Amino acid sequence: MIPLLHDFTGATVLVFGGGPVGARKARRFAREAEVIVVSPAFADERFGDAELVRAAPGPGDVGDWLERCEPALVVAATDDEAINEAAARAARERGVLVNRADRSGERDPGSVVVPATVREDPVVVSIATGGTAPALSKHLRRELEDQLSGASEMARVCAALRTELRSRDVDPVRRRELVGDVVKSPDVWTDLRTGASKPSQVIEDVLSEERATEGDLP
Repeated sequence: MIPLLHDFTGATVLVFGGGPVGARKARRFAREAEVIVVSPAFADERFGDAELVRAAPGPGDVGDWLERCEPALVVAATDDEAINEAAARAARERGVLVNRADRSGERDPGSVVVPATVREDPVVVSIATGGTAPALSKHLRRELEDQLSGASEMARVCAALRTELRSRDVDPVRRRELVGDVVKSPDVWTDLRTGASKPSQVIEDVLSEERATEGDLP
């Protein structure tokens, strides 16, 4: 499977299943999408801002729900394989993405895997094991959470520094060198993580050093 980042802003995600798995999927997508969860009962869990619809559709009713909601993604997360299969089939027939929470390994065309994610906006890192080792995904996510500390500030530094250097007509090759040096600097990472330096200060330090270097040129 090829990993992609998908923007679900304003889209609808239709979740079949109100158990713990359905709740987890709803929380994940409700950060961005309009989520509708259809289930005869709901676990005592948080569903984010999802709309909960108490209903018990059979396999033959699933298609009607897709017609009604027009989702961009269907999540099959019930404990009934027949309903999950009907949801996946109805999604494929309509060209809609589908995530089957009860399947791992082999995938059908149009399948979507929801990976473990570490987020340091605007930096996002996802880990997937093809459904074969969820425990490993969780472990790696925890490891990466520590390593990515400060990545959001570093991303802002890089973006602002590139813009500033471009405005000063710095040669593209030199721009890449300067930004690369910042990214690879352990001291800058430490300062950003601890708050010893703000992104604006890091940028000013780089520009000051660059001006001094230019002044030394014959």
